[in-house]
Amino acid sequence: MEMFIDGAWRAATSGERLNVIAPATGQVIDTVPHGNASDADLAIRAAERAMAEWKRRPMADRVAIQKTCAQAMRDHAETVGNALHAELGRPLPACIAEITRSADLLDVYAEEGLRLSASMSLGAAPGERTVVTREPVGVVIAITPFNYPITLLMFKLGAALIAGCTVVAKPAEDTPISTLMLAEIFHSAGLPAGVFNVVTGKGREIGTAMIEHPIPRKIAFTGGTAAGKAIAAAATGTMKRVTLELGGQSAAIVCADADLDKATTAIARHGFANSGQFCYRVNRVFVERPVYEEVLRRLAEKAGKLTLQPVGGEGDLGPLVNEKIYSNSALQSDDAREKGARILLGGTRQTGPGFDDGFYFPPTLIADATQDMLIMREETFGPVLGIAPVDSAQEALDLANRSRYGLAGFVFCRDLAKGLTLCEGLEAGSVWLNDIHRSSHYVPFGGMKESGLGREKGRYGVESYLEYKTMYLSYEVPI
Repeated sequence: MEMFIDGAWRAATSGERLNVIAPATGQVIDTVPHGNASDADLAIRAAERAMAEWKRRPMADRVAIQKTCAQAMRDHAETVGNALHAELGRPLPACIAEITRSADLLDVYAEEGLRLSASMSLGAAPGERTVVTREPVGVVIAITPFNYPITLLMFKLGAALIAGCTVVAKPAEDTPISTLMLAEIFHSAGLPAGVFNVVTGKGREIGTAMIEHPIPRKIAFTGGTAAGKAIAAAATGTMKRVTLELGGQSAAIVCADADLDKATTAIARHGFANSGQFCYRVNRVFVERPVYEEVLRRLAEKAGKLTLQPVGGEGDLGPLVNEKIYSNSALQSDDAREKGARILLGGTRQTGPGFDDGFYFPPTLIADATQDMLIMREETFGPVLGIAPVDSAQEALDLANRSRYGLAGFVFCRDLAKGLTLCEGLEAGSVWLNDIHRSSHYVPFGGMKESGLGREKGRYGVESYLEYKTMYLSYEVPI
């Protein structure tokens, strides 16, 4: 495929290409342009030209177009889902579900656009009024990761478009195809040329060129904390706004009075979804001692039922996307084993027919984990859970907060007062009590501490693409 710039397919100015590899087989499934600073400049200038007209479109028009794009996503969900399945390796039904759920978020953002308003005070004297309104921040650079490439793009694109901004997206090198397909689908659905552009290339090369370019006014990034810090530092050169959704090392607390069946079902489901490749998954679990061994037993039983999907076969979980991501799971499992932890389940790479060509790692449970182990301190981004006993809920809370991350937290406790106190005490942007649902499209999503800056989703996401503007009005009072 080619890059999508100003409503048309375009090769890289250098003519160079990058391979897109299927994680399940290690085979090349397509190539995309290896873009550079020249390609970034072309896309950014196309977005700037398009924004001159797009920001003047009445909100009702932008809403109608966005809803049409959302429906187009649903109409092409199977086609885009198959592309996502090939480039990411996640089982096909989950890939299709990502497309349709992302379309729902576009609709939510469109609805929020209709609720935006300005205000006008009565003024200090006759013939004086003060209007506070909001305008689109400008051209937006959206840099997205591999794990949920469409969902995390829609976090940014849907809010930016409804606010009146135009976007240049840079998808991850591992998963660019689904994003490129979506750009053409949106254009065919009526999104004007240049409003949504997609460039491809290696992160530091083309990403740095986009971040340092003088035209864009905002960077929206989801990815690792180290990269987010570098982006934030670079953005200060031109005072760009930033929204950064970064790493997580999310903790779950299981109290002695918890509904253990519900707790272990939720933790197993959430901790291993997408083979653990998402930022707000359960990464570590603190369990009060009276129920510790029972929680381990139930988690092992439930996680043990999850199956890996071999090439050409069926299963619950796909391969890890590449060797770099796989190495985190292997390293943290080995580190815990060497430091005396019990490996209750998994812990080594899955091999054999249908698995040898991909980086498959089974659901892994590390019991008796201690704070000196990597699994309890660093983001895994893989199907590995660290589990530790604690003597009290307060100890669990202290250990949960002893982290540079603050994206999500989870509490299981029948005592509502105690559970709410723990939720309020967790230093995290989102906290779940007694179950783990998908993050809602209507409420803010983002992290504290080194898990990021700003919020996405709902009206909070739209507002992050708007600037306040104050207008002071004076006029002659006729009577």
